[in-house]
Amino acid sequence: MNRLKTIIRSNLSGKKVLSLFILSNLVYAFMLLVTIPKVMGFSKGMKILDMMPTGYDAEYINALFSALGEEGRNAYLYNQIPVDLVYPFLFAISFCLLLAYLLNKLKKLDGPLFYLCLLPLLGGFFDYLENFSTIALLTSYPNISSLTASMANVFTILKSGFTTVYFVALIVTLLVFVGSVLSKRG
Repeated sequence: MNRLKTIIRSNLSGKKVLSLFILSNLVYAFMLLVTIPKVMGFSKGMKILDMMPTGYDAEYINALFSALGEEGRNAYLYNQIPVDLVYPFLFAISFCLLLAYLLNKLKKLDGPLFYLCLLPLLGGFFDYLENFSTIALLTSYPNISSLTASMANVFTILKSGFTTVYFVALIVTLLVFVGSVLSKRG
């Protein structure tokens, strides 16, 4: 854990954190504005698996993949998934460093709050597992394994859970940070 803390500390320059944050959000915006709408254009109003934070079951997956048709499944596999193989890395690194940067400014990075910086890394890890599961499901359709469907569901829920807890921690940290800046000025 000390090695990870050292790596994080060595990357806390404001410019680096800001650059990674911007890059991560540009990729996310591209997915939200381009690749996800492209796939959902075939889905007849059904949400893709990535956009279902509370999960899904094999029946939903079959219904979605059927609604997508071959062209929609190919758009999912060859347009959305490749971008979503870049995004979890960027999300994990940039949001880990963003929280670490703020905690460092508050002089709280060396305490137990450091572990909050691991939340986006875990979210990114489960995003990758979700993506690999989705690839397996798309390439095996219509012969979807119930085990793979269940695993994909668990990975999606874990990704969403870690990401949600992270954003709550980030918002609280931002409020404390802004409060500390304002109290120093006043």
